Amino acid sequence: MQVPADRIDKLTRLREAGIAPWPAGSSLPDRERIADLLERADPDAPDGERATATVAGRVASLRDHGNSLFVDLRDDSGRVQVFLRKKALGEERFTLLKEVLDLGDFLAARGELARTRMGETTVFADDVELLSKSLFAPPSEWYGLADVETRLRRRYADLIANPESFGRFRTRSAIVRDTRRFLEDRGFMEVETPMLHAIAGGAAARPFMTHHNTLHLDLHLRIAPELHLKRLLVGGYERVFEIGRNFRNEGLSPRHNPEFSMMEAYWAYARMDDWIESCEELVASLAADHGLHTRGDGEEAEELPRHQVVRGDHVIDFSRPFRRATYAELVREYADADVFDEASVREAAKRHGVEVAGRRLEQVVDDLFGHCVEPHLVDPTFVTHLPLALSPLSKASPDDPRVAERFELIVDGMELANAFSELNDPEDQLARFEAQVAERDPELPAEVDHDYVDALRYGMPPAAGIGIGIDRLVMLLTGAESIREVILFPLLRPRAAGAEDEEAPADAATSDEAAGASPDVAAG
Repeated sequence: MQVPADRIDKLTRLREAGIAPWPAGSSLPDRERIADLLERADPDAPDGERATATVAGRVASLRDHGNSLFVDLRDDSGRVQVFLRKKALGEERFTLLKEVLDLGDFLAARGELARTRMGETTVFADDVELLSKSLFAPPSEWYGLADVETRLRRRYADLIANPESFGRFRTRSAIVRDTRRFLEDRGFMEVETPMLHAIAGGAAARPFMTHHNTLHLDLHLRIAPELHLKRLLVGGYERVFEIGRNFRNEGLSPRHNPEFSMMEAYWAYARMDDWIESCEELVASLAADHGLHTRGDGEEAEELPRHQVVRGDHVIDFSRPFRRATYAELVREYADADVFDEASVREAAKRHGVEVAGRRLEQVVDDLFGHCVEPHLVDPTFVTHLPLALSPLSKASPDDPRVAERFELIVDGMELANAFSELNDPEDQLARFEAQVAERDPELPAEVDHDYVDALRYGMPPAAGIGIGIDRLVMLLTGAESIREVILFPLLRPRAAGAEDEEAPADAATSDEAAGASPDVAAG
């Protein structure tokens, strides 16, 4: 992109006047955030009692009235009008400001807070300071930044122009904060585990590869922190969690990004049912505190109860208790198949257009569930007792060894959480690892993690673990339709040489998705 000629001219004018366009900066020790100023100060106070304040932010609008200039300044808390007057600033300084000030510049202003004759709360500036010159005009606040490709590639421009995006990432931060607080209040300790793994384990996924030059090791970016977190249970910690990035070298879809955020927590002396109760409490509280509860716009807007969250053209009900149903019950209800009868499953799969040839039974069952069941689960539903073949790290149910003590929380057709009573029998775990390796499936571990088996041989207490996809949680609560709307800087295809964002088609965000859709994995 070329810098506009008029902005280059203004840059030259500033330098000729001896003003640095990007000064070393001022600490602005008395600066207030705009929202704090507007909350504490009374713009209707009489002369002599008015609050004096320093504000700073981006120039969001300019209105020239000859001997005065109205500037709207915006910081990350709000915006306020600033009144610049020739009489207060001096003719030379005021004239220079009128010549060089642009939308997008950063400005500090000091003065009294009062009202204009039109009744607008305003800082009447008696001193101003240019903090940073903008060489590109920000996108229009009136029209926003609608082009999807530009919004994803230039998130900074999206945040400037689109209050919805700006607010969504604030909400994301609050959701992570409150998730952390929820766990810490219940005695969980936050830890950090490695991102580089010698063996990709803890989930079924194709890993990313990298190489450690000094150690001459080929390594994987982690697909899950599970096995390291459970090693900590062996070591004696009873409640641990981690919020961090995982990496799965799979296709793109509106629900899956290869780099995503997960919360995983492990709880000694707990079982699956303990996590059902805690997960329900956490998700319901986050929905109430951070969900999108307004349907429609303007005068037609409708405020919904706090347990209802708007997503697209429908409303999700997060009121407790959430629905609970077994995996087998749901497959029978929506696919008319018996998950324990291979012939029934394969026949139903063919009937519903799910690929069957050359695939293991558990793969067909899983796809059948995703195709026939998940789209019907809009309100939060705990799907319990999944087939044990789909759960290589889970304990079998004592009541039925064919199923695992495991649940998935499905909301609006997406897997949001996955939890189970952890397998702590080292010989059973070794046998399952060996069976996985024998499959030679690129999405399964290529070798047995003997160190993890050895850890179990030291003894791991009975425990239950859970993983919650942070990105999907934010999607559900903020009404985002694509996972890339809730990731600040999603990875995209390199742009063709010479291509301009503004020329991209409105549906450009789907171009990467065509590269290959991944399974609807729990992570995101």
